[in-house]
Amino acid sequence: MLEIGWFSAKLFFQGKLLRDPIYFIRQTTIGISIGLLLLVLLAQAEIPFCLPITLSSLITGIVMPFLLKGFKMK
Repeated sequence: MLEIGWFSAKLFFQGKLLRDPIYFIRQTTIGISIGLLLLVLLAQAEIPFCLPITLSSLITGIVMPFLLKGFKMK
């Protein structure tokens, strides 16, 4: 398992892992922005802080597969 992770990390830093890195960065940034916006908006409510963290993480986790649906690796 560690060997696969190490091999993937080496390919990533050599620029040989992602077919279109700009697409990956753009879609990941969109997902992170959605999660951060949701976290900030929910944190303004008078509820315990663990709920906004949980909800924003859950929504971000649900959205990311749809954003990265067309993601291709080499």
